[in-house]
Amino acid sequence: MFTDCITVSREIGGRTLTMETGKIGRQAGGAVIITYGESIVMCTCVRANPREGLDFFPLTVDYRERASAAGKFPGGFRKREGAPSEREILTMRMIDRPIRPLFPDGFVDEVLIQCLTLSHDQENDTDILACIGSSACLAISDIPFEGPIATVRVGRLHTEQGPQYVINPTVTQMEYSDLDLVVAGHKDGMNMIELGAAEVDEAGVMGAIEFADKFVKEIVGMIDELVGKAGKPKVMPKTLYLPSDEVSAKVAAACEKELAQARKIHGKKERNNTINEIQAKMLDSHFQINTSGNVDAWQKSVKDRTMAKEAFKRLDEKLTRKQVLDTGARTDGRGLTQIRPLTSQVGFIPRTHGSALFQRGETQAVVTCTLGTGKDEQIIDGLLPEYSKKFTHHYNFPPFSTGEVKKVGSPGRREIGHGALAERSLLGILPSAEEFPYTIRLVSEIMESNGSTSQASVCGGCLALMDAGVPIKATCAGISVGRFSDDSGRELYVTDIIGEEDFYGDMDFKVAGTRDGITGIQLDMKIRGLTIPQIKRTIDQAREGRLFIIDHMESAIAAPRAEISPFAPRIATLKIDPEKIGKLIGPGGKMIRGLQDRYNVTIDVQDDGTVNVASANRESLMAARSEIEALCEEIKVGTVYTGKVVSTKDFGAFIELAPGTDGMCHISELADGYIKNVQEVVRVGDMVKVKVILVDEQGRIKLSRKAVLADEKAKAGAVAAPTV
Repeated sequence: MFTDCITVSREIGGRTLTMETGKIGRQAGGAVIITYGESIVMCTCVRANPREGLDFFPLTVDYRERASAAGKFPGGFRKREGAPSEREILTMRMIDRPIRPLFPDGFVDEVLIQCLTLSHDQENDTDILACIGSSACLAISDIPFEGPIATVRVGRLHTEQGPQYVINPTVTQMEYSDLDLVVAGHKDGMNMIELGAAEVDEAGVMGAIEFADKFVKEIVGMIDELVGKAGKPKVMPKTLYLPSDEVSAKVAAACEKELAQARKIHGKKERNNTINEIQAKMLDSHFQINTSGNVDAWQKSVKDRTMAKEAFKRLDEKLTRKQVLDTGARTDGRGLTQIRPLTSQVGFIPRTHGSALFQRGETQAVVTCTLGTGKDEQIIDGLLPEYSKKFTHHYNFPPFSTGEVKKVGSPGRREIGHGALAERSLLGILPSAEEFPYTIRLVSEIMESNGSTSQASVCGGCLALMDAGVPIKATCAGISVGRFSDDSGRELYVTDIIGEEDFYGDMDFKVAGTRDGITGIQLDMKIRGLTIPQIKRTIDQAREGRLFIIDHMESAIAAPRAEISPFAPRIATLKIDPEKIGKLIGPGGKMIRGLQDRYNVTIDVQDDGTVNVASANRESLMAARSEIEALCEEIKVGTVYTGKVVSTKDFGAFIELAPGTDGMCHISELADGYIKNVQEVVRVGDMVKVKVILVDEQGRIKLSRKAVLADEKAKAGAVAAPTV
């Protein structure tokens, strides 16, 4: 039946990567099943005519993970997948960003890419497969995609032979890797980079990028082979959303000189207001809507006015790029590597556990840090085994930060992506759970925005962590580098880009790190791509800016505070024998609940015997810790305890050494001499000192009060004896 099925396979990283088309999804414009190990993703693309009045490219990317792919049921009450998870949204962004720039200028047909995880083998992750499959299905379709691209992941493992790069590492290998690099590119260069690393130096990062490059080109070759066997002829739309030469010339004649002067205004608000006034004047003077003629005349005037808006935007871009390339002067008057004025303040908000204000020019972030216990960890339930996160960074971008009126709702893909970038960048400097057992949440509120708010969140987040007393490894800062170029080969790289330089420039290359190395990278391209030497130059220039900002941040707070906030919970960590965990928890959780209620504390117990006790009250914390230690302590012969008499018998008394742990003191061990009745010496409720004299094979504990009395008598005699 499937006689038209076409398959291309190649070994990548010791496993077979397979692309197959013609079997499933044959009504889509392009459909590819991509397999790696036993992980399988179905990728499709569909095209539709542009909607009336649309002035942008409406590319939609959707990536979904079905629980059945890993043999699981969806978590929660409803046993059906719902809204996309954060991981799914981040994967959608990872697919979208390198693909979006590779369509013809003015192309506004609707394009929908859908990726569905069919199988997940728990080792070969499916996000990279979705990226490759999306490129492959576009490449074989009739959509005028100027690819293909390929995406790979690189890890770095430390072995006896030294650091070794690994292509598309398994989930297990990534647990031991000190970097997580995702690179997308094509035959001409790289056009997307994402990196999270544990302070890896520039040379180590560049080595990983160079290592990735050859595999990117190999997978691009695979897609080209698939296109040769199954590709459809590309079909360009009848019209592209481009202003006519006539309209463009008319716009330039009307306002080019005036717009060039406005581009020299340094303040964002004043500059934007002036440019908006120039545009309104140009439209009203030269492109009025014709309401006095026939329908054709009216439609032509509406179309010309719409094209004039696009022509104005393109003229503004051209003048911005020309100004930078011809004079080296940026829109706000800075030099190419000059960073805008910086402001850092910690302890900005009194009742938070840590807070900071970080401002760079007209970009401003207020970041708060909250410390919690193990119960505050975020549980992640996806295709991989369930796990918890001890560190989370959330990023919010309210409309007032840009002086706009927009609908206010739940976080969008951009906010989730920027939060994840800052989280990834700061993760490399956090202490281990053993050093600092707190759960940490950072929240970045963008108060003003004019370029690189994500990197302001990195800087503000680091300051807030230090203000909260989190013992981070080093100060971490982030900076963004842009690029301007023209067809003649001229290029200039600019540090600390503002919003317009991001919008009109070639790229937004964000780099975060410490003095010793890089912790995070995110590259977004507006043009086709970058070569390896261009990437190296950018990373080196970013390092200079990063060190400058770190010096400034450390003038505000040089190191983490010695003590955490008085409003934060205190956590005491102790180790118990894992075999005693059941004793601490008690039947049905009775023991641990009793301790928590009695001392008003939170107790978290881990499988390895680590116990974290948290409370805002130090005395309650220490009392609970002492009782847990006593409860789980190994009873040793010769140890003296102060215990409570819980019952008496004719033959002796039972004494509680710790909650749940009793010993028996025989009547003959209660005191010297003959005792007729146990209650002559002790009664229920008395607190007495006893020594452990025997723990038998069954764990029964025998105690002696007489031995303690003898020891005390001997000690007292030794003190009273005269010296010779």
